[in-house]
Amino acid sequence: MATPFHIISNSPAPLVPPPGAHPRPDWLRVKFFGGERYQDLKRIMRTLDLHTVCESARCPNMGECWEHGTATFMILGDICTRACGFCAVPSGQPVGPPDEEEPFRVAEAVAKMGLRYAVVTSVNRDDQPDGGAHIFARTIEEIRRRVPGCKVEVLIPDFRGAWNALDVVLAVRPDILNHNTETVPRLYRQVRNDAINYGAPGDSQAFPGLVGNPDGLDSGRTLSEVN
Repeated sequence: MATPFHIISNSPAPLVPPPGAHPRPDWLRVKFFGGERYQDLKRIMRTLDLHTVCESARCPNMGECWEHGTATFMILGDICTRACGFCAVPSGQPVGPPDEEEPFRVAEAVAKMGLRYAVVTSVNRDDQPDGGAHIFARTIEEIRRRVPGCKVEVLIPDFRGAWNALDVVLAVRPDILNHNTETVPRLYRQVRNDAINYGAPGDSQAFPGLVGNPDGLDSGRTLSEVN
């Protein structure tokens, strides 16, 4: 039945964007970068047959970084032997061992890019006895040989907790050694179902004394767990 009263809802009226407005704010939108420096860096990577985590992990900030002439090298190929649900890097079984010439090409790219600080990460290579540790070590050595004075930061996999593999990398003394633990122990198996548990042989916490770096995943962890 019709009512003479004008009913006012307690719920706020839904926000209606003006005609032609983009559904995402400016700060959330990725700008397209394809300038000269971006194209130069892309040519270097393709000419030297190198991989970057920027491309393989589909980083939304790649364009901005490449336009500034920076990139993070990804060694040991571009096929990861694990399949973490949050990661876009292709997973599967790599064909053949790691490329022994890759360290030389990374060093050449560092020189061509004019870097004084190089960052190197990798896929997991659980198919290799040392997890690819010797390639990390040689990459560090070749960068320093090709570009004296260049500092090298490495972001290593867990090497399945093998101390001898970690020792191979530490022996060449990288300027910074990082490892992401991804999340807190309670949630570890949910986000890394192909990885091993915290505290088990092969987990990053099997390296006591090293500081793990929980990255930006926010999948229900509490502040006390992060601390």
